Amino acid sequence: MNSQISSLSFNNAVEKLASLPGIGNKTALRLILQLLNRDSQEIEAFGNAFIQLSNQIQYCNSCHNISDTITCSLCLNPSRSNNIICVVENILDVIAIERTNQFQGKFHVLGGIISPMDGIGPNDIKIPELIERINIIKPTEIIMALSTTMEGDATNFYIYKKLAHLDINVTTIARGVGIGDEIEYTDELTLGRSLLNRIPFKSTLVLK
Repeated sequence: MNSQISSLSFNNAVEKLASLPGIGNKTALRLILQLLNRDSQEIEAFGNAFIQLSNQIQYCNSCHNISDTITCSLCLNPSRSNNIICVVENILDVIAIERTNQFQGKFHVLGGIISPMDGIGPNDIKIPELIERINIIKPTEIIMALSTTMEGDATNFYIYKKLAHLDINVTTIARGVGIGDEIEYTDELTLGRSLLNRIPFKSTLVLK
């Protein structure tokens, strides 16, 4: 590591923080120095928050969102409809969609998308769990809210084909979300409108 200070504990903290995506060595140095300006109780509370995260966080046994309990609060919320499941790639997408206040159904977090180039196939993400869940609760609509990338579209199509024999409405968010955009980076207004104006997935297929 560059620009090390003659303190093993300081250097270790900087090294750990700099290992996070998007956090370089200089940013890590500044953040650790900021922490050192706080009192010891605040620093201890900061560290304990991450220890608690590691020890207590789990994944919902229904939608695979992060949770403090076996089943997350979104799945347990009686005011949310079981008839609509919104399929997303990751937890950041759940957060983005929740911020729009335009969706009151349930989620299903795949934990990734199909990407043969990266060695990720359908069974490497939560697609089998999605199909099983659909067969059990029999929702009326599945919203495909995956990123509008080649991999996202391929995952949409794979799931659509898996559900083709079922009497279920498969929709996708409207293309107010630009081609190639990731859901988590889309502004709330655009994403909210895209959810409200969702279209049948079948209409997006291009006949070859």
